[in-house]
Amino acid sequence: MTKLVVFDMDGVLADVDSSWVFVHRKFGVNNDHSLHAYLRGEIDDREFIRRDIELWREKDPGITREVIRKMLDDAPLMNGAEETVSTLKEAGHRTVIVSAGIDLLSERICQQLDMDMQFANGLGTDAHDRLSGEGILRVRLMDKGNTVTETARRLGIGQKDIVSVGNSRYDVTMFEASSLGIAFSPEDEEVRARADIVVEGRDLRRILDHIDDVR
Repeated sequence: MTKLVVFDMDGVLADVDSSWVFVHRKFGVNNDHSLHAYLRGEIDDREFIRRDIELWREKDPGITREVIRKMLDDAPLMNGAEETVSTLKEAGHRTVIVSAGIDLLSERICQQLDMDMQFANGLGTDAHDRLSGEGILRVRLMDKGNTVTETARRLGIGQKDIVSVGNSRYDVTMFEASSLGIAFSPEDEEVRARADIVVEGRDLRRILDHIDDVR
């Protein structure tokens, strides 16, 4: 029986490709160079985050965390997200966000949907709330499964009772830490191939047909 449902955020609970890129677009910048360097193994997660933040600071050296929060307020929920999480909670399942995205968005969604926990990456600030240029690394993009495993351990839930929902190859490690991996509106062939279930379309409620004891 499912006891824990773990959601990726960007492209799953939030109808945005990436919360980082969502903010980049607000500033009119892009992080393609850093992304390619990361995927080649030339930089690690901390440096990847630092470079993203620096793009914003170059546009506005005094930018504050609150300004970024307000930008992310424009990020919409995925169609069906509220009903999906509500239905899971009514069935007694714990619901958690595990994302390498920005915690300002995951905190808002976690609160809005009354979820149990959220894990995402943060923005370092000075005493005046201005971005320091450093990030707060909580979830490694290529190792989200470790966060799933640790969260389940803290909740006293075994792997056989975990379902993970993701949309990209970066979510495959979540599937590996779960008994069931659901690729929701998959954006690449790797996540499609590695998932147990593939759900097409942009309505999150469709995942409920594949989770125990919710219908």
